Amino acid sequence: MQQTEFLHKVMPFKDKLFRLAKRLLVSTEEAEDATQEVLMKLWSNKKKIDNYNNVEAFAMTMTKNYCLDRLKSKQAGNLKLVHTNYEDNNTSLQKKVEVNDSLEWMQKIMNTLPEQQRMVLQLRDIEQYEYNEIEEMLEMNPTAIRVTLSRARKAVREQLLKKHSYGISK
Repeated sequence: MQQTEFLHKVMPFKDKLFRLAKRLLVSTEEAEDATQEVLMKLWSNKKKIDNYNNVEAFAMTMTKNYCLDRLKSKQAGNLKLVHTNYEDNNTSLQKKVEVNDSLEWMQKIMNTLPEQQRMVLQLRDIEQYEYNEIEEMLEMNPTAIRVTLSRARKAVREQLLKKHSYGISK
């Protein structure tokens, strides 16, 4: 495989790899390192890439595994899971404060979810992957993915209702 063929095949989903790494590792620098590491591994195994049905799903799985390994390693003691990649310069200060507050609440809520629920919610609702792609990435059966996603959404919904219903009696 030539460099141009590799670039055409792998680079279109490079940003998705980065967003997943950023979601898992928080730090932009760590996410950039993780993305670069995965791209380097893909390049060093470029002869095998054509053997994969879905190179993007394979790369996302590599990224997820690399990030989880980093989180488990001793040198990653200060890393944590969080989601903060929203920025819009055309909104008012009040709107920015509201959005920031909402994102902080979502971070807190997502951090309370079990790891598997967090991953499925991230891949399906934030990254917009199809169920069959998530199935490949996480090596889960489709029913388990749907159940996990349903439970994650329910937990998020309950937490949001709890937050927004303070002072409102039932």
